Amino acid sequence: MEQGDLSKLPPHPDLEKTFQLDGYLRMYETEIKRRYGVFYEVVTKIEKLEGGLEQFSRAYETFGVHRQMDNSITVTEWAPGAAGIYLRGDFNDWHIEEKYAFQQGDFGRWHLKIPADTDGSCLIKHESKLKLGMKLHNGHVVDRICPWAQLVRRPKNVPIFEQIFWDPPQVIKYKFINHHPQLLGGLKIYESHVGIASWEGKVATYKQFTQNVIPRIVDLGYNAIQLMAVMEHAYYASFGYQVTSFFAASGRYGNPDELKELIDVAHGQGIVVLLDVIHSHASKNTVDGLNQFDGTNACYFHDGGRGNHDLWDSRLFNYMEWEVLRFLLSNVRWWVEEYMFDGFRFDGVTSMLYHTHGMGHGFSGHYDEYFSLNTDTESLTYLMLANHMLHSLYADFIITVAEEVSGMPMLCRPVLEGGGGFDYRLAMAIPDLWIKILKESSDENWNMASITHTLTNRRYGEKCIAYAESHDQALVGDKTIAFWLMDKEMYTHMSKLSGPSLIIDRGIALHKMIRLITLGLGGEAYLNFIGNEFGHPEWLDFPRYGNNESFHYARRQFNLVDDDMLKYRFLNNFDRAMIHLESKYNWLSHSQNYVSLKHESDKLVVFERADTLVFIFNFHPTKSYTDYKIGVQVAGVYKIVLDTDDEEFGGHKRLDHNVQFFTFPNPWCSRANHTYVYIPSRCAFVLAKIDQIAT
Repeated sequence: MEQGDLSKLPPHPDLEKTFQLDGYLRMYETEIKRRYGVFYEVVTKIEKLEGGLEQFSRAYETFGVHRQMDNSITVTEWAPGAAGIYLRGDFNDWHIEEKYAFQQGDFGRWHLKIPADTDGSCLIKHESKLKLGMKLHNGHVVDRICPWAQLVRRPKNVPIFEQIFWDPPQVIKYKFINHHPQLLGGLKIYESHVGIASWEGKVATYKQFTQNVIPRIVDLGYNAIQLMAVMEHAYYASFGYQVTSFFAASGRYGNPDELKELIDVAHGQGIVVLLDVIHSHASKNTVDGLNQFDGTNACYFHDGGRGNHDLWDSRLFNYMEWEVLRFLLSNVRWWVEEYMFDGFRFDGVTSMLYHTHGMGHGFSGHYDEYFSLNTDTESLTYLMLANHMLHSLYADFIITVAEEVSGMPMLCRPVLEGGGGFDYRLAMAIPDLWIKILKESSDENWNMASITHTLTNRRYGEKCIAYAESHDQALVGDKTIAFWLMDKEMYTHMSKLSGPSLIIDRGIALHKMIRLITLGLGGEAYLNFIGNEFGHPEWLDFPRYGNNESFHYARRQFNLVDDDMLKYRFLNNFDRAMIHLESKYNWLSHSQNYVSLKHESDKLVVFERADTLVFIFNFHPTKSYTDYKIGVQVAGVYKIVLDTDDEEFGGHKRLDHNVQFFTFPNPWCSRANHTYVYIPSRCAFVLAKIDQIAT
């Protein structure tokens, strides 16, 4: 298919490669073809009725409030259950007036045109406040916010949002300088929340993130930022997951132009920016959300039980309702076209894929669980449509990620092969593993086979993003890895001047090793949550009624890592070295790895990646090994290129980096050659072949 061409869609999926990757899928060929057939039918219908997906997904150009070239205002809304709609706001002193009443059109649409003012200017000024008056069939008029609003804010001490008409003059409107960057090497994501990106007890801003955090990300070597909680949400403590305005960049951090500047500055540094997009559900808010927008319980959502997510207390979209499809597809298109986002992490994909929303369902991995009546074909079809559209229109740069825990086969294969179309899925079992063993096992009982199995247990040909912990593990009620390891003495022994501490020493050592083995073995991409690179203390908790609206835990204490007298800097130094090492050797782009050793009693793991890198881990709490024989596939001379025990990383400097490791042509551990190494306790290091050492 040519880039940008959405019309040349074959009526049947090309399953030859699919079955080459996984022959077991042949048993489900009929179901795979059926799912693709539903997708094909919807695309064909859009082509026939709307002129194609390209035009269909540009609805933000007509729906909502728009100033025209002649300074008139046009408004289009979809509200099939309404008896009438009025526009009111600053421009008419908030009155309900017939001259600002919408005219009913076809298919549940309503239209309004407001001529320019008598002096030729626009009647509705930039940053004016607006609301829709939705007339119900009982005669009552209730306030609603336009679903297509680009900015919403709430007055101080008022819990209800109102639309801000964002229409800056061209002379001050932000203009992008940089293009979408071409991703070089493996994807390394710095997961971020703008509001907490300050050590101060306040909501940080887009400007502050641009000025203070992006330079840190550049220094650390990450090549992608994933922005959470950007789509507007009325309740700050929802972490952005109860979206009320899908087209509005959250106004609590600044204005839309300041978000554009953030993305543009990141692009200038070669960093791609992903948006955490929430299309799996929506807030139940009515006055400033989509719920009961037209006065009915349906409209954007399913009516009845299917339209409610009981666990999340939120509404569920009707993905096959024509105008809902238009709304959601236009939404992802909007964030690319207007803000130049480079891709999306789709939240709650597991919830979308199954009628049970994955609740009370422990997936065993049997394929019958994925190709059964429990799969929600309508939701899957929407995801296929979104991925097909995005990858066709923006093939040069777009990245899509699925937050998906069930392991649905083919989710990260191209749509034309019968897959879901995602580029990556989050390897959500990996952080669960680390938290479980930190909670339940002492070091000497860590199971090397279990660790390596979890890190390597992914579908061949479907890329995974590995991570030791994300925002999920930082939230109140859980602990970060650093806190699990060191919470007993983090407040007393993180100073370089404090006395020796076995707890801190162990914690710093394992924190580095856990991250390195996750990055080395766990996937084809890597993710870190903001602040966790330096072992951020404590949990994450947003201001809410239950904590007296405190900001104490809704911040990132960068002041700790900036203090040269604190040990947090050791962890930050290691994270930087680890990420830059991957950028040099690009092992994430080499999906093949080989675990040559997982020794339970010695607590050793050895594996190779990118052909000439050898990773060696000794998780034993007390035992070091001299002249330990390990297998190496590629013959040559090797040197240490990264060492967790380095003094710069808070280690004990037990390894000599001048030592060269020569291979011997005798097989060992199923490898063609072997060498001998000294491997201290609670230490990991990486060997690289000398003629392959990157400069």
